[in-house]
Amino acid sequence: MDEQTEQFDGDWLSLREPFDARARNPELARALMDHLDEKGRPRFLDLGAGTGSLTRWLGHYVGRAHAWVMADADAELMARAFDTMMDAAEAIGWRATWPQRKVLLLHAPEGAWRIEGVLTNLVEAPEGLPLQNVDAVTCSALCDLVSEAWVTRLAAELARRKLPFYAALNVTGRERFMPPCPGDALVARGFARDQRREKGFGGMALGASATDTIARVFAGHGYRVLRGASPWLIPRQARDMALELALGHAEAALRHERRGAAQIQAWAETRADQAEAGLLSARVEHQDILCLPG
Repeated sequence: MDEQTEQFDGDWLSLREPFDARARNPELARALMDHLDEKGRPRFLDLGAGTGSLTRWLGHYVGRAHAWVMADADAELMARAFDTMMDAAEAIGWRATWPQRKVLLLHAPEGAWRIEGVLTNLVEAPEGLPLQNVDAVTCSALCDLVSEAWVTRLAAELARRKLPFYAALNVTGRERFMPPCPGDALVARGFARDQRREKGFGGMALGASATDTIARVFAGHGYRVLRGASPWLIPRQARDMALELALGHAEAALRHERRGAAQIQAWAETRADQAEAGLLSARVEHQDILCLPG
């Protein structure tokens, strides 16, 4: 994301990546690949690519040579994405080469992955996006941050070009920390309010209404819409993830529940102690959505 929008730390994105990978719905990934089956070498545009987590996960479903354009406004995250791509490839025995500047080739057994990065301000999307050179547009953990106006503009342009849209890991507004703790309801209420604040995309963030909004807008253009559950499951053993998740919820809640600040702070301290002791687990509901042109 760029400096005008919600920013994400690369360490946080790396911490959450294995949980994202386990959460994303494989049935929707396969449905997208079925739709692209006639494309000899499908080309994907990943919006808000961050450190490349979705590219690394979804690319394994393609099963043949393909290409990615990772679009983000954060140059540091983009550089980290390419470093991580090479490390991940080498870890499984793939060769990585640079045939030209800013283009990485990962030589997988089923065919090479061609990966390039584009620094672009997603706030004005679809303006500035290389849509003329892709077969599908993807994103992960993005659409609950954007506005309805943003989705409306993007949907109109993708419909004009008859491009599918795949959006993974959209929050649904349902999360639960275990064991129960005083302050759970207050933190949940503040966190839900924070999900709907303006986050730099030209209007109130969609938050938990993201998939309903996407489904309605794309269906209005004649798209077939598929949805699938993609919950984060954070076990007690994942102490760092549980800790960061709880502290993030508390920080967000404090922005909107000032009168309850003392209770939220006490909640955060209790949850931090539980996480460090290996006693805190969580479930955060998400939903993936796939919109296929008719």
